[in-house]
Amino acid sequence: MKKMLRNRRGIVGIEAAIVLIAFIIIAAALSYVVINMGFYTTQKTKETMQGGLDESLTALQLDGIVTAKTDSSGYIEYVAIPVKLSAGRAAIDLGENAVVVSVYLKNSTLMNVYQGAAPANETTWDDLLSALGLTSEGAKFAIYNGNNNTVLESTEKAFLIICLGEEHRISDYETAKIEVRGAKGAALTVVRTAPGGMLSNSFVDLG
Repeated sequence: MKKMLRNRRGIVGIEAAIVLIAFIIIAAALSYVVINMGFYTTQKTKETMQGGLDESLTALQLDGIVTAKTDSSGYIEYVAIPVKLSAGRAAIDLGENAVVVSVYLKNSTLMNVYQGAAPANETTWDDLLSALGLTSEGAKFAIYNGNNNTVLESTEKAFLIICLGEEHRISDYETAKIEVRGAKGAALTVVRTAPGGMLSNSFVDLG
């Protein structure tokens, strides 16, 4: 009888050990799941924050002085905006379907006059206009130091050339707001006021 009781206690002890091991394995598995979920949540949070930060920063930034060109009557007919990639941003496509350019004037608004981008190496204003084909209302990017495509990279510089057309030319002391929005990031907004006494067929520094 004593021997049977000892055997019985041994069996109970083994069963208890098995149950304890099972609990440990289950707890370890649950801990693994919880830790993985924590890592996953942290990663998604970082991605969301990075995405929000990318959307809040502009992909393009001004890289020089905004210049205007007046017509024979002394009104601003063309605007040239020099831009480059913002620090730390990847190359962006400036193709016709990837960018929206809007111009807000005192008495009118041009919602989207963008007509695409083209590589450029012209050194004079007339040659550049001829190469871009801008003779009426519209806007195009001219990309310098490029590799013959519409993608703006960190080693390249671009000029957004805007032709306002006859009905939207800017007069003395008139303020214009130009908004350039790409596929990613916040829009680049340029606000300038024309000075008074502008000469005909001349270039005007808009700062």
